Amino acid sequence: MAVLKFELPDGTTREVSVTQVLNAGYAGRSQDDVAAHVAELAELGVPAPSVIPALYPISPYLAQQTETVAAQHGRTSGEAEWALVVADDGELLLTAACDHTDRELEVHGVAWSKNAGPDVLARRAWRLADVAPRVDELTLRAWVTHGDRETVIQDGTLAELLTPAYWVDVLRAREALLPGTVLISGTIPMSHGVDQFADAWRVELGDPATGETIDLAYAVRRLPEPIG
Repeated sequence: MAVLKFELPDGTTREVSVTQVLNAGYAGRSQDDVAAHVAELAELGVPAPSVIPALYPISPYLAQQTETVAAQHGRTSGEAEWALVVADDGELLLTAACDHTDRELEVHGVAWSKNAGPDVLARRAWRLADVAPRVDELTLRAWVTHGDRETVIQDGTLAELLTPAYWVDVLRAREALLPGTVLISGTIPMSHGVDQFADAWRVELGDPATGETIDLAYAVRRLPEPIG
């Protein structure tokens, strides 16, 4: 079982024993943004979903706080997201996340591709109750690194995505708002012309009202070629 540890703004920590991970997909509030994401994936050969928004169960061990992601080939990439985390005592936390996905496998099944890489989470979190009144103002950004050059690939706000409150209601209706739950939000559009198949990813969740940020960063390490 994966165990995540988060530092809160008051200096206290929360350990979360992960029991289920759910990845939302096609979760933009704007139908134009959803269509843009469908088009992005269509360029990679991924068929459009049958239901919007989608929700993909992920193996719990794939929720990780890591600085390195191992990849089997050169066509894997991340996505800037927020994560809703239900702590062991039931408290709802909000943090930054990056869903690292196998794009080669995605053309055969989105759920399969999501289970082929980790959901990387930051090591800091906010109490959802503390930021809920201004959640739409929170910023979400991602950068990719190729060699020694870092480039912005995603830049938006949480107003572009279905809200944490929306997903809390969905989980509660399914009797799935349980301690140890991690829900990843879905992503915002990527900048055109920026190569997503990068050497490293960095994601930042920001609160303009306080100037605080939560960030994560990891390098992508290619595995050796298989023998046999």
